[in-house]
Amino acid sequence: MPRPTWRKATRSTAQGGNCVELAALPSALGVRDSKHPDAGHLTLPAKAATAFLTQAKSGTLDPHW
Repeated sequence: MPRPTWRKATRSTAQGGNCVELAALPSALGVRDSKHPDAGHLTLPAKAATAFLTQAKSGTLDPHW
């Protein structure tokens, strides 16, 4: 099985902060902390990944403080 290609979120900065990376996996999406790539990753089934990304892009997951 080929190694996944990880892509860093465009909002991640070189100064650290909240950084995530995504990778397309067979029938799933991998999500990991770019500051600790060897710590493992979460695997979201395709349907759950689509729902998560839709909500994240719409802003419904943003904190309302």
